[in-house]
Amino acid sequence: MEHFLQTANGFLENILIVGLLGTGLWLTVRLGFIQFRRLGHGIDVVRGKYDDPNALGDVTHFQALTTALSATVGIGNIAGVAIAIHWGGPGAVFWMWVTALLGMATKFTEVTLAQKFRINTPTGVAGGPMYYIENGLGKKWKPIAAFFAMSLIVMGMISGNAVQANTLADLLETVFEIPGWLTGGISAAIVGLVIIGGISRIGKVTSILAPSMAALYVLGGLMVLFFNAGEIWPSLKLIFTEAFNPTAGVAGTGAGIFMQTLIWGVRRGLFSNEAGQGSAPIAHSAARTEEPVSEGVVALLEPFIDTIVICSITALVILTTGVWKQTTQTEIVLSSGDLAYRITTETGYETVAVLPDFIEIKDGEQVSLTQLSWHEVPVEKLYADAGKQTFFSGKIFPNENYALANQGERLEVLYADAVENAAPLTMWAYREVLGQVGMFIVVLCVVLFAISSAISWSYYGDRCTTYLFGGWAILPYRVIYVVMHFVGAILSLNVVWDMGDLAMAMGTIPNVLALLLLSGVARELAKKYFAEKPYERR
Repeated sequence: MEHFLQTANGFLENILIVGLLGTGLWLTVRLGFIQFRRLGHGIDVVRGKYDDPNALGDVTHFQALTTALSATVGIGNIAGVAIAIHWGGPGAVFWMWVTALLGMATKFTEVTLAQKFRINTPTGVAGGPMYYIENGLGKKWKPIAAFFAMSLIVMGMISGNAVQANTLADLLETVFEIPGWLTGGISAAIVGLVIIGGISRIGKVTSILAPSMAALYVLGGLMVLFFNAGEIWPSLKLIFTEAFNPTAGVAGTGAGIFMQTLIWGVRRGLFSNEAGQGSAPIAHSAARTEEPVSEGVVALLEPFIDTIVICSITALVILTTGVWKQTTQTEIVLSSGDLAYRITTETGYETVAVLPDFIEIKDGEQVSLTQLSWHEVPVEKLYADAGKQTFFSGKIFPNENYALANQGERLEVLYADAVENAAPLTMWAYREVLGQVGMFIVVLCVVLFAISSAISWSYYGDRCTTYLFGGWAILPYRVIYVVMHFVGAILSLNVVWDMGDLAMAMGTIPNVLALLLLSGVARELAKKYFAEKPYERR
């Protein structure tokens, strides 16, 4: 499964990068750099200065923003940034920034169009890419609209749901040794209780959760940076120098592999701020307003808050503490999804497609060409005991997930100093400076981020399900969604994230195509709105 997903993602990633960055650049120029010129107006709208309680819609501008933000500000900010640095090196952060700045124009366009072409349904106001593709481009585009809707349902099940549960389970198992199935069961029950109430309950919950959890996480990160102030400038220099001429990442980047850095920055940037995915427009379609552009300017705040502010804090915390390239004492569970078997190449490491029958270990050192790796990085020394007093000598059998010592003892767990990744890496960085307080800040934020993101993403799939099948399918969809939350908690990290990347690419490509074709409509709406200034008449 992992090999298939990586192959499919490899095929789509170049299309995705060119499509996203190219569309963002085109919209930025065509809309006159609207993300910079109208940022202040977006702040005024979201704080309620121009609210009209009698306008069509189900939630306020602020609730629509927090619903969308609770989906965007989430695991991508904690785990996604760490994964980008782990695979693409510090330079990947620069490409996350680029994705966000261009994504602000993309987000404005897709939300404005979603408001323009939204409709009333028996279950509430509905809008999103499937509606502006069909109603904006014409009925002949309905198959593309349906393809997007189905892709977003899958994306929601995986990226917005299973990945959240997986990260939560991974962190709680690392910190408290809580089994993944138990974490998945409890969090699935919480998500299920909230999403049954629909958008009104979702909006109320996220309007409280999103600001509070973001404030807690940012405050903790700023405290870490305060104590590491001397390392901030060197870390920023590292981000810029490694963006165009990467030297060496931990897991994936070899000397000069520019595309690796670019790809991981764009991937994780998109996953974090969701600009171009077509997900946030669905939440913003429920906002009470008669002016599509008024919600578009609210939406362009999202990539700025999510990536330029929060992701940057995560990146600087990881880089200033240096934990991204350090190792820590680790329990190597031979059946774990964090374990892989790789070979060393001139430009880094490469995962083997066919596992060998065994890997030989002598006095803790791997002597076979294929090496046991933790978070995709080969471990240097393997021990038979947790105290690291005895080197392991014997054979590891990858296909059977156990090791056999020369003395005949069968082991299913070994020990080593290994690198970390995802949310545990970010937690390690916070803990390095703030101690146990830092650890609990990250743990609490992961819990809140994961659950709130899963709750918000359920609404996106809810609207797509209604579009495809009608209102009768909402309850079965919600049941499947809750089940997938549990499944995500027990799958391996790499498989879940790769599935999410594939679903994300499949939904994003038709959406950015529609944005290009309808960019003229968005431009005319913006031009008319700021010329006539209807917001000043209230």
